[in-house]
Amino acid sequence: MKTRLTVALTALCGWALPAAADIKIAHVYDKSGGLEAYARQSQIGLMMGLEYATGGTMEINGEKITVIEKDSQLKPDIGRAMLAEAFGDDEADLAIGGTGSGVALAMLPVAEEFEKILIVEPAVADTITGAAWNRYIFRTGRNSSQDAISNAVALGREGVKIVTFAQDYAFGRDGIAAFKEALSDTKAELVAEEYAPTDTTDFTAYAERMFNALKDQDGEKRIFIIWAGANNPMSKLQAMDPGRYGIELATGGNILEALKAYKEFPGLEGSAYYYYEIPQNPVNQWFVKEHLARYNMPPDFFTAGGMSAGIAAVEAIKKAGSTETEALITAMEGMSFETPKGTMTFRPEDHQALQEMYHFKIKVDPAVDWGIPELVRVIPAEEMKIPLRNTR
Repeated sequence: MKTRLTVALTALCGWALPAAADIKIAHVYDKSGGLEAYARQSQIGLMMGLEYATGGTMEINGEKITVIEKDSQLKPDIGRAMLAEAFGDDEADLAIGGTGSGVALAMLPVAEEFEKILIVEPAVADTITGAAWNRYIFRTGRNSSQDAISNAVALGREGVKIVTFAQDYAFGRDGIAAFKEALSDTKAELVAEEYAPTDTTDFTAYAERMFNALKDQDGEKRIFIIWAGANNPMSKLQAMDPGRYGIELATGGNILEALKAYKEFPGLEGSAYYYYEIPQNPVNQWFVKEHLARYNMPPDFFTAGGMSAGIAAVEAIKKAGSTETEALITAMEGMSFETPKGTMTFRPEDHQALQEMYHFKIKVDPAVDWGIPELVRVIPAEEMKIPLRNTR
C-alpha cells in the first residue's frame, strides 16, 4: 500500500509509481508452414484457456497477462531462435509451443539454457518427454505413446492382423514404435511396417506391399495409419480397393477438416485425443458454447490442446504464487488441472500430462460434413500405462 509520505512525494515531485509487472507468456508456434491449420487452432485455444482460467480478466493476482507471439515457420532453427528471443530480449516468464515435433525438439535445450518453463503443446514425439527431455519441459499435449497405446487398446483384439503405415520422421517413427510396444500386450499381431516421406503423393508401391503382407492372413486385417498434415493417404489407399482382400483401414482421430475424408469409412475404428461432443464436463461445455458463438463452428482437436495449455499455465502460476521457475516446477510436478478433456495431471517423473482418450467408431450422418467419431468407451489414463522414456 502507498504511505502518506509516498503519496505526498509523488504529488510534489511528479514521480510515477512503478506499474505492476505483466506476466509474459510466449507462444512459439508454426503460424506459417505445413502445420498452419494446427497452429491457428492452438493459438485460439490458448487465448480461450487463459480467458477461462482467469475468469475473463486475463490477470493473475492483479498482474496482466501479455502473450508474445512468435512464428517458428515449421523450421527447427527458427523455432530455437524465436524461443531464445522470447526468453532473452522479451523477458518472457514462460513459453508454450511448438506445433511440429522437430521444432519442439530444437526448442528444448533453449528452455534449459534460460532455465525457463516450456509447456509443449501440441507436438507429440515421445522423445520430447523422453530422451531429449529436461526438467524445464512440461507437456499438456498427448505424446505418441498415448496415441499409440489407446489405439492398441481399441484395435488389439484376438485374431486381428495389422500392418502399420506412417510418415518417415520423428512423429511417425515414434508413434509406430509406441504402437508396436503397446500392441505386444494385446492379442493382435503386427505383420509389417511401412514408412513414407512426408511429401509422398503416390502411394501405389506402399499399398501393394501392405496388401501383399495382409491378403493371405486369417482373421480381421487392418492397415493402421499414423499421418499428420497434408497428403493424408487414406482416401488414396481406399481407392485401391483393399476390401477385395478383406482389408480395412484404421487410424486415430483428427481435426474436423481431415474427418471429412472419414465419411468414406463408416465403422472405422480408432482412438481419438478429442472430439467436441465426447467429453462431458463444465470446461468443455463452456468451451464448445463459446467457440460456436465466436467462430460459428465447434472447437477442434488442437483448439482443445491450446486451451489445456493456457489453463495449465494460469493454474501453475496461481499455485506457485510466482512466475519464478523453481516455484513453478514445484507447483507443476504432480499438479492436476481441469481441461476440456477433464482432469489432466503432470506426471512428476517426466512432466507428461496424463489424460483420458476415446475409443471411437465412425458414424456417417448426411447432415454433418465429416465422419463423426462416436464414442465406444472412454479409455482412462490409468489404463494406458504410459512408459517413462527419460533418464531422470
